Amino acid sequence: MVATLGFVWGGTFLINELALEGITPFWLAAGRVCFGALLSTLVWRAMGGRLFSAPLSGSERLSLVIIALLSSAVPFSLIAWGQQYVTAGFTGVSMASIALMVLPLAHFFVPGERMTWRRALGFAIGFAGVALLMGAQAFESSGAALELPGRLACLAATACYAVASILMRRLPAVDPMGLSTVLLLIGVVAVLPMAWIAEGPPPSTDLRTLGLIVFLGMVPTAAANLLRVTLIRSAGPVFMSLTNYQVPIWSVLLGAALLGEPLPPVLLWSLLLILGGVGLSQYGALRRLFTRQ
Repeated sequence: MVATLGFVWGGTFLINELALEGITPFWLAAGRVCFGALLSTLVWRAMGGRLFSAPLSGSERLSLVIIALLSSAVPFSLIAWGQQYVTAGFTGVSMASIALMVLPLAHFFVPGERMTWRRALGFAIGFAGVALLMGAQAFESSGAALELPGRLACLAATACYAVASILMRRLPAVDPMGLSTVLLLIGVVAVLPMAWIAEGPPPSTDLRTLGLIVFLGMVPTAAANLLRVTLIRSAGPVFMSLTNYQVPIWSVLLGAALLGEPLPPVLLWSLLLILGGVGLSQYGALRRLFTRQ
């Protein structure tokens, strides 16, 4: 599941940039969440429409709303807006920093996710691999007047994902498909008025752009959100956050395969650092995975 999420999300930024040629950022985020919620709802209802086995308390309902806002509506909007003003390298590094944010949060708020020297060192090595891959372009200026707010928007989006992962792990027993769907439905309620207030009525789009939005809603939103929920609920937010170290690798490889972009010469070293960091930080989990009979 971690490998699949890394691949899917690695290609999302490429699709985002193509879609932004035909639609405004907030309406791109809104369309993505709406199509993802529609598909998830159809599948969820076909599976019986279960969610929690017992009624939620007031604090748990509040957590559900906060998770929904921080896992889709808010970060999707922030990333779509911020990508207009920052370099691709900075976006890649900021997404990788999710893992570094999750580690200390999980230490204090998730039982069994204690920070150890091995885990902290592994995460640092993995992040160094991402920074090496992105190179100097991660810190170059895009020249845009709103570059600083754009960078802050990307970093704020990563913080949203980190906090949402921690809160999601703390929810009571839940059906993953139901939780994934409800989070997206709450996201729809939030993102539609947000887009209308920020950018006015939805703009007209061509069929190419509409197709890209539908794809974003179905694959990296609906399908990937279900995988993300399942992974966090089963393996924990720290393990799931390792996905973000893979995203820049897949982004570079897909750019080379689909757009003919050159592969950076440091790709192999970056990959070794990232995999080494993942292996070190999750040594126990990986050993159990590969020695299971």
